Amino acid sequence: MSKLVEGIKDRMVAAAREAAPAVVDAAQKAATAAAEKVAEAVADAKNAAGETSVASEPATAAEPLAATAAQAPEGAIFNPEAARGNLHLGIDVGSTTVKLAVLNDDNQIVYAKYQRHHTDVRACARDLFEGAATVLPTAQMTCAITGSGGLLLSQWLDLEFVQEVIASKRAVETLIPATDVAIELGGEDAKIIYFDNGIEQRMNGTCAGGTGAFIDQMATLLHTDASGLNELAANATTIYPIASRCGVFAKTDVQPLLNEGARPEDVAASIFQAVVTQTISGLACGRPIRGNVAFLGGPLQYLSELRHRFYLTLNLDEEHRIVPQNAHLFVASGAAMAHESNKLSTFPQLIEAIDALGDTQGAEVERLDPLFATDEDFAEFKGRHDTEVVPKGKLDGYAGRVFIGIDAGSTTMKAALVGEDGQLLHTWYGNNNGDILGTAKVIMADFYNHIPAGCTIGHVTTTGYGEALLIEALKADSGEIETVAHLRGAKAFLPGVEFILDIGGQDMKCLRVKDGVIEHIMLNEACSSGCGSFIESFAVSMNMDVRAFADAAIHAKAPVDLGSRCTVFMNSRVKQAQKEGATVGDIAAGLSYSVIKNALFKVIKLRDPKEIGSQVIVQGGTFMSDATLRAFEQLTGVHAVRPDIAGCMGAYGAALLARDRAGADGTSTILSAEDIAHLTVTQKHVRCGRCSNNCQLTVNDFGGGRRFITGNRCEKGAGHKKQKTEAPNLFKKKNDLLFSREVLSPDEAPRGTVGIPRALNMYENYPFWHAFFTRLGFSVQLSDQSSKKTYQAGIESMPSESVCYPAKMSHGHVMNLIDRDVDFIWMPCVRWERKEDPTAGNCYNCPIVMSYPTALALNIDEIREQNIEFLYPFVPYHDKTELKRRLYQVLAVDRVADAQAGRGRVRGPKITRSEVDAAVNAAFEADARFHEDIQTMGEEALKWVEDHGGHGIVLAGRPYHNDPEINHALPELISSFGFAVFTEDSLAHLVKPERPIRVVDQWMYHSRLYAVARFVTMRNDLDLIQLNSFGCGLDALTTDQVQEILEASGKIYTVLKIDEVSNLGAARIRIRSLMAALKDQEAERLAEATAAGEAYEQGDAAPVAPSTDAPAFASRKYTFEAQRESASTAWPKVPFTEQMRDEGYTILCPQMAPIHFDLVKEVFRGAGYNLELLPSTDHDAVEAGLRYVNNDICYPSILVTGQIMEAIESGRYDLSKTAVVISQTGGGCRATNYIALIRKALRESGHPEIPVISLSAVALGEDNPGFKVTPALLKQAVYAVLFGDVMMQMLYRCRPYEATPGAANALYEEYMARARKLAPKFNRHNYTKLCREAIRAFDTMPLVGEGTKPRVGVVGEILVKFHPTANNHVVDVIEREGCEAVVPGLLDFFLYSMSNAELQKDELGSSATTRAGMQALIKLVDWMRTPVEEMLEKSRRFEAPERIGTMADKARTVLSVCNNMGEGWLLTAEMLDLIDHGAPNIICTQPFACLPNHVVGKAVIKELRRQHPESNIVAVDYDPGASEVNQLNRIKLMISVAKENMRAGKGFKLEKVAPLAMDEVTGQMRAHDGCVSCGPASEEAVASVAKRLGRGIKMGRGIKK
Repeated sequence: MSKLVEGIKDRMVAAAREAAPAVVDAAQKAATAAAEKVAEAVADAKNAAGETSVASEPATAAEPLAATAAQAPEGAIFNPEAARGNLHLGIDVGSTTVKLAVLNDDNQIVYAKYQRHHTDVRACARDLFEGAATVLPTAQMTCAITGSGGLLLSQWLDLEFVQEVIASKRAVETLIPATDVAIELGGEDAKIIYFDNGIEQRMNGTCAGGTGAFIDQMATLLHTDASGLNELAANATTIYPIASRCGVFAKTDVQPLLNEGARPEDVAASIFQAVVTQTISGLACGRPIRGNVAFLGGPLQYLSELRHRFYLTLNLDEEHRIVPQNAHLFVASGAAMAHESNKLSTFPQLIEAIDALGDTQGAEVERLDPLFATDEDFAEFKGRHDTEVVPKGKLDGYAGRVFIGIDAGSTTMKAALVGEDGQLLHTWYGNNNGDILGTAKVIMADFYNHIPAGCTIGHVTTTGYGEALLIEALKADSGEIETVAHLRGAKAFLPGVEFILDIGGQDMKCLRVKDGVIEHIMLNEACSSGCGSFIESFAVSMNMDVRAFADAAIHAKAPVDLGSRCTVFMNSRVKQAQKEGATVGDIAAGLSYSVIKNALFKVIKLRDPKEIGSQVIVQGGTFMSDATLRAFEQLTGVHAVRPDIAGCMGAYGAALLARDRAGADGTSTILSAEDIAHLTVTQKHVRCGRCSNNCQLTVNDFGGGRRFITGNRCEKGAGHKKQKTEAPNLFKKKNDLLFSREVLSPDEAPRGTVGIPRALNMYENYPFWHAFFTRLGFSVQLSDQSSKKTYQAGIESMPSESVCYPAKMSHGHVMNLIDRDVDFIWMPCVRWERKEDPTAGNCYNCPIVMSYPTALALNIDEIREQNIEFLYPFVPYHDKTELKRRLYQVLAVDRVADAQAGRGRVRGPKITRSEVDAAVNAAFEADARFHEDIQTMGEEALKWVEDHGGHGIVLAGRPYHNDPEINHALPELISSFGFAVFTEDSLAHLVKPERPIRVVDQWMYHSRLYAVARFVTMRNDLDLIQLNSFGCGLDALTTDQVQEILEASGKIYTVLKIDEVSNLGAARIRIRSLMAALKDQEAERLAEATAAGEAYEQGDAAPVAPSTDAPAFASRKYTFEAQRESASTAWPKVPFTEQMRDEGYTILCPQMAPIHFDLVKEVFRGAGYNLELLPSTDHDAVEAGLRYVNNDICYPSILVTGQIMEAIESGRYDLSKTAVVISQTGGGCRATNYIALIRKALRESGHPEIPVISLSAVALGEDNPGFKVTPALLKQAVYAVLFGDVMMQMLYRCRPYEATPGAANALYEEYMARARKLAPKFNRHNYTKLCREAIRAFDTMPLVGEGTKPRVGVVGEILVKFHPTANNHVVDVIEREGCEAVVPGLLDFFLYSMSNAELQKDELGSSATTRAGMQALIKLVDWMRTPVEEMLEKSRRFEAPERIGTMADKARTVLSVCNNMGEGWLLTAEMLDLIDHGAPNIICTQPFACLPNHVVGKAVIKELRRQHPESNIVAVDYDPGASEVNQLNRIKLMISVAKENMRAGKGFKLEKVAPLAMDEVTGQMRAHDGCVSCGPASEEAVASVAKRLGRGIKMGRGIKK
């Protein structure tokens, strides 16, 4: 065994760096000495392992141990004296480390050790076992495995698996019982466990922002490790805002801070603060952290400063902090305590089991083709690329002028030196280490050393990130935007270049070039996923340098498919692959593919490689890797050219520009070698006071009056000279117009004060509400201007971490009003805005703007605790008459009742109906005036632009993008470059959008975007930049549509993604590129004028001077009429004709709910339609979807489009006789636009002639004469859905308990086969008969142990809920875990849609005819299903579903039934119904960033727990890139809580619930008038149920008691 100890010694350097990501000791100095020190220290610290004992099953006593501590492996804890009685082994396999702990019955640690597994879990586990076997060779132990990576190991070794939260809960309850909340950070997971009343746990979803891995990534930016970060943070003085939502964004915040000279100490502390913010906002999700807080896991154990930031943020004093000594072993110890099986093993047996494994390739991760199939391929590839070299010259003996280009990038600096004839003489390439100026000094010193005596420097051009800084500091001659520099270099190298792809450290740039000028620019948005720095940090995490990493990729045999979405998702995908035994090379090769896929499909949005052309240059450091280059060639089929100086092309281009600009005899003003060597910079931090942003500025002073200022969002504080004339900035004016309104002082307001949050649609409707309340005699109090503090004030109550930034801000605004103590807060839910464009399909607000006030009311505890009156009624804002009625009801009736009940204060005279009418009329006028003012303002500004020869930018977004905290002062930035800035609503009225456009135009704010985009295409003096909030689902539709409108007319489309991140680097590149294009236009005009012999005078407000360089950007010949030709983007729809039906066209239908659609298909076939149900989706369908759909769109859109496109491209169908059918809801969610996405995909794949049939109950301008749904057909379809619901319920109820495996499925198949035959002829009689037989068969089927398993409900977005591929087979997972799945039926969704007219008449109004029609339909369906429901009620095992009216009553106990976008209130009702029916364990499935579910899913969970403490709900996001491991962990966690609850006997009886009606007047529950199915209900039954259902319900008011 001594060999083994030697072997472990070699690993000591790594072993001392163990603690999750934290890096502990100065282990490098001397491995052995350090290791011993650590071992001692750790042993001392860990000996106190808590004295509490936990009774445990008897295991055979361990044999007496002959071992002594002397033999224990280094770094291990070993207490021979504790080795007595029964022993228990716990193994915790985390995302970065493996921890092993052996405990005795008294829970003392006998032996413990941990080490990093560098992704090879098997080898690491074997190593740990061998080490343990040296001291415990024969000990028999119970074994349990836990941790995110433990699942596979437990399957391999056939040992018990314990869910990690259960393990850590067990350890906490045993060792530190005083804990109220435990916060645990691991390598890639973060968890919060609440211990008060039951257990509630939260775990990070799809994002590893703010975990150990994130800290590691950030540490590499500061060239240190986690412990170095900790030391730096101790001396911080300033905290900078860093986005923690995403590690990738955080990088984009940190890098500029470093580049601009912020102190590393401050940056380090800011990174820790970001982690704290992310943990609290992303995990607590609306549940505050109070009481004794324990800090567990590696990062919190070793990083004292990180804990310190937690203490400050959570206001924790000494006595409420719990930092246990052996925190990193907690989970492993908990697993040892929580074991259930009594199987005993010894370490030698475990080693044997690992050795016997052979090759274990797991199956979740797909594989791709190798980069090089054969060595010949590689040789050909090398040969081809080795010839691509830039013409070089020798410096020795060179005479004449030299020209320098410096490219100061975000992570690296490049410089090039060229001679008079453009030959390259010298280059420099290296990391900037966060210090641009210091690196520039090194470069210049190097250049001065190399330049031969007698040579002069002719000109120096800087480009890139640090362009302006270097011009100031070094007195360089000129600067250039990097896109132009790259083009200049590429043109010199490959004269006919058509396409340039440059992938740098953090940015990706694609330039499409035509005739030597840039035609189109694409940059990666606010996310640097798949850029060079990502690959670099990945290589580092695997202990390799980038070159070795790339080499491994070249020889890989089976590259892993890592998807093309967010890199954090890729991280978890990689972990998954490693756990399945993928090699480093497989992963490296997979990453190369991913980076390119990201560039091609996300940034360039490429559909067809031909779009790239054949003359392609790739450059940027990332392409220095052969693997990345090969992946590009494999995926596009194009032979690209990679210059041998690919990493320095920007600098080379800048040097060539310097040569162009120097003229015949110019010399440079650059500082001399001496001056540069002595250049010093002093920094001071000040606040800029020139506008309300109060940016924090860093002033770099170089002496001699030269200084450079960074950190300002606009260019104001930078000390630039003022323009000759100030171009108008309408954003500023619009804010004044919106909010600067006279308000009554509280003394003059007879009726008291009303608070209005300055958030969301108040940026559109405030003038209306201000006039309304002022007229009624209220003093209107507006919440304060948004700031970072506003965001932080509301952080504890945010229920969803992936909702957009504007919605998150609203929490802070409400908190601000609560602090002001207003009489009540007014934030109505507005479903329809006023309709501005009569030709638009509808005028919805987006689901978030519409119902987010509901989320605020349910999640801000202060509202309930302080009895605040927070009114958030749904109001029919679009309908004046209904609005008057509704507002009177809310303000004059409901509010008074509330005040009597003790909520809110009512003052002054009673409000009369006529006062409300008058106030509404006044408010309508104020609103109209406001819009007229904005439009006048727009026209005046446009006139100004014309008069002064200026140029305007329409910064188009949503009304709330006017908030300076949300738009990060972009309007000021643009305006500082000399442009006039317009809002979208200031010009949209000048032109109507074309109809029909491709998307279904449902949203009022979007209609403006399309109109203004069309207007911009008609003008030479306007361009458009679109603002897009991160996570805004609807913008996945609008951005594509606006781009289509602009690009069809040759305009440049620019979109800026904004989030909490305030780094505007990408925005600057985009705006500067736009300016460069305008310079070229000016130069063209100048040339034309000169050719015609006229003088060319620029307007005094022209933002740019004519360019003197060769043109770099495509521009249009300028015509002096104001109008230019606007190309049409109207989208003709192909109808499905009767002739097509008669010819037997194949109609492709995407799969949504396999059980039900199977029967519906037969119904349509019976009616003469050749309907083909597409097979359940697989991996390729997802890939096809990602190729054709905007990457921000939700998962269902990707699946639906992907299924169809895969079928179209498969070659299985005759495309001249194919159609597609898709359902449309007409609601305000993206589902109505699937049809637009499919049409776009069909057109892009070259099949625009394929008709797309819309199945919809609402008129949406679709016309398909060949596809008619007759009443008979509809009836049979309803029967098919009903039968599917019954079968689904019975199958899921019986399958978990079947006595013979497979019996339930066989029975199901038998009846489904009969139903398929019967489906086209379904009627009440034969349907009922078939059901009777099926129910009897399932009811008498032999089952074992019925009712002993916890019931787990599945609710959520309709496609993800029913589609096994979309939810990763969630029903199978539930059954595998030993539970019974309960999935509410599909029919309810249709009934819910039909019942809305009736349910919403009071709040929003609805037409009587619609109501009558829908009620009749519901009655008909109820009649169809009554006989079968009675059978279900009489059966022993099954229950009839609740009627839709009852479901609505349940939903009303939590939220308004006007929440009807997506699954709307039905989702909440289904959760309540499951709780009532003994299934309080619920998985709420939703696509990542599904808008309606932020409110009706995630936001109600807290309220459901308050009303039903036994509820146990987990919200799981599904997405093509999401890691299945993470989803499984969260589901298992919920299930293990369910099992614990079941053992404790909590709430699992199946109680029959007598239906209740709610008394309209008193709001009390009473038995409804006895009906046939339930008979009269006894009073006691009613009382008990009413108590359970009606805990403090008060209808129609925002707030519960």
